[in-house]
Amino acid sequence: RRPADTEIDWKAYMQEVEGFANGTLDYTQLKGDTGPLVYPAGFVYIFLGLYYATGRGSDIRLAQYLFAGLYLLNLLLVFRIYCRTNKVPPYVFFFMCCASYRIHSIFVLRLFNDPVAMAILFLAINLFLEERWSWGCLLFSLAVSVKMNILLFAPGLLFLLLQRFGLLGCIPKLCICALLQVVLGLPFLLVNPVGYLTRSFDLGRQFQFKWTVNWRFLPEEVFQNRVFHAALLLAHLAGLVLFALHRWHSSKENILTLLRDPGKRKPASPRLTVNNILWQASCVCPLNASAWIVFILFSSNFLGVCCSRSLHYQFYVWYFHTLPYLLWCTPTTKLAHMPKVLLLGVIELCWNTYPSTVCSSLSLHICHGLILLQLWYGTAPTPVSHTPPLSRKSTAMSKKAQ
Repeated sequence: RRPADTEIDWKAYMQEVEGFANGTLDYTQLKGDTGPLVYPAGFVYIFLGLYYATGRGSDIRLAQYLFAGLYLLNLLLVFRIYCRTNKVPPYVFFFMCCASYRIHSIFVLRLFNDPVAMAILFLAINLFLEERWSWGCLLFSLAVSVKMNILLFAPGLLFLLLQRFGLLGCIPKLCICALLQVVLGLPFLLVNPVGYLTRSFDLGRQFQFKWTVNWRFLPEEVFQNRVFHAALLLAHLAGLVLFALHRWHSSKENILTLLRDPGKRKPASPRLTVNNILWQASCVCPLNASAWIVFILFSSNFLGVCCSRSLHYQFYVWYFHTLPYLLWCTPTTKLAHMPKVLLLGVIELCWNTYPSTVCSSLSLHICHGLILLQLWYGTAPTPVSHTPPLSRKSTAMSKKAQ
C-alpha cells in the first residue's frame, strides 16, 4: 500500500499544470492544494507531459515506474561522471545505490521535481566533461527552469566558463542560458510578465519551520528573521569568494586575468580542455582534469547547501550524489576511509530523522563543517612544475622506448 502522503505533492503538481492544459497563461492563477505554482516554466512543460502520460495524473503507479526509470538514468549519469574523475573507490557506490531510503522515497515514492532537475544537471555536467560547453549550458538552463536550486552550481560554472573562454567568449554561453529561459517562459511573459517572474523566481520566499531539516535547533523567530537570512547570504558569498580565490583559481596570476582572452593571458596559457586544464593552472590537489571541473561545480553547490535558509527532506537529492566525490576528492589514507563512510552514514541518519530534532540538525551541520574543512585543507595549493602534460602519442613512444 502507498503511504497516505505519497500523493500530496504529485496531486498538487498535476493541479498546477492542469490549469495550463486548460489554457490558463497567467502564472498567478496556476495553483494546487499545497499553494501557488512557484517553479519556472520548464517544470510546467515536463510535468504536463507526465500529466498526459498518466491519464491526467490519475495513474500514480505508472508515474512511479517512470520515476524509477529516471532514477536509473540518474545513476548512470552520475556513474559516468565518477568514472571520469577516478577518485571514489568502487565500494562507495553501494552506499549510493542501496543505502539511502530517503533518496528512493524522493524519486520513486513521492515523485518530486527535484530529481528531474538534478538528472538534467548531471547530463549537462557530462557534456561539460566532453567539451560540449554550448549544449551543456543549454541543458544547465533547462535544469534551472525545472527548479531554481540548480543555480547553486552557477558560480562554479561561471568560473569555468571564464577560465575556458574569457569574458567575451563566455558571453555567448550565458546568452544561451538566458535565451532558453525567455523561450520557455514566453507564453507566460506575454500575458503577465511580472506575475511569472515573481512567482517562478521568488528568491525571498519564506519556508515553514516545521519542515526544516538543518535549523531545528534555532528558535522559530530566529529562523524566520530576515537578518538571519542576510547573514547566511553573506556567509555563502564569502565562501564562494574564498574558494574562487584560493582553491578554484590555482594560478599565481591575479584572478582578474580570467576576464582576458585565454590566448592573450601572460604567461600564455593553453585552452582549458579536459586534457590540459591542470597544465594551465598549478595543481591544487591530485585531481585529473575531469575531476577538477567536477570539484569546482560540486563544491559550489555544497557551499550553497551549507548556507541554505532551510533544507526540506526532498532537498537531500540536491547534493546526495555529490557527497562521495566531495569526501574522496582529497588525498585519502587507508585509515581515513572509515571516517568518511561514517560521515555518509551520519548524514543519511540526519535526513531520515522525521521530524528533525535539535540533535539531528546539529549533527548535520557538524558533518557539513567537517566536509568543508577537508575540502579547504585537503586542496591547499602545492607547488608544481609548469610542464605541459605529455600527449598520448608521446606517452606511447616513451613506453616503446623503455
